[in-house]
Parts: sequence; structure tokens; C-alpha cells
Amino acid sequence: MGVHGGLLRMDTPGNGHIVDLTEGVAQVVSTSGVERGLVTVFATGSTVAVTTMEYEPGGVHDLQALLDRLVPSSSDYEHNVRNHDTNAHAHLRAAVIGPSETIPLVDGRLALGTWQQVVLLDFDDRPRRRTVTVQVLS
Repeated sequence: MGVHGGLLRMDTPGNGHIVDLTEGVAQVVSTSGVERGLVTVFATGSTVAVTTMEYEPGGVHDLQALLDRLVPSSSDYEHNVRNHDTNAHAHLRAAVIGPSETIPLVDGRLALGTWQQVVLLDFDDRPRRRTVTVQVLS
């Protein structure tokens, strides 16, 4: 089995910002030359997540609103109390979504649906420099 990889780096404003990673992931796949295999997309950090969705303004808004309802930013979180911090909600949201996705690679292309994109969600309550590791397994 061969492993090829790349890094995607970006600055994000945090606060639930969602970034479409699909093009960057596809570029790593293209440079790998792999036709069939798996692609793993992993975000480094405990307040960031990776998932797939239909990346369009309505879908982005609805996902952000859902997460605001499920894990409100202002609540009595033990993490904030113990650490004199304000981002417990970010850690919890990231844990619920998860840091990675694995996507099949077929004929050199990500096997995503027509309206499906790979996205990064930055939940922290301040801007961050984010790193996403993309590994192509053949």
C-alpha cells in the first residue's frame, strides 16, 4: 500500500465558520496520481471538525443554526470554569462532528455525490490558523 499526502493550511475567523475543502483535497489527489484507493481528510485541533455537506448558503446557515441549538455557546460549561476559558462549546461541537472523513477514490476522483462537498468547521471563539492533513492511500 502506498501513502501520498499533502497539507491544506488556512486562516479562519472561528465562530462556526465553514470552509469548502473539496478543491484542495482534489488537488492533493491529482498530484498523487492514484486512481483507486481512499482519501482521509483530518483537521488538527480540538475545536475544529471535518464532515461532508451540500455547501451552499442555506445549508451552511442551517448547519450552524442546528449546532447553536444543540450546543449553545453560552452555557455553564465545566471546561470554561476550570480553565478560565470561553470555548467549551467549540470542543463539544468538534467532538460531536469529529476531526476526519474518509472518502473512496474511484478513477482518480473523489467519490462524492453531486451536491456533496468536504468541509472544515471551525468552532473556536477566536481566529485560528488551521492545518488539514490529506492522505491518499492506494
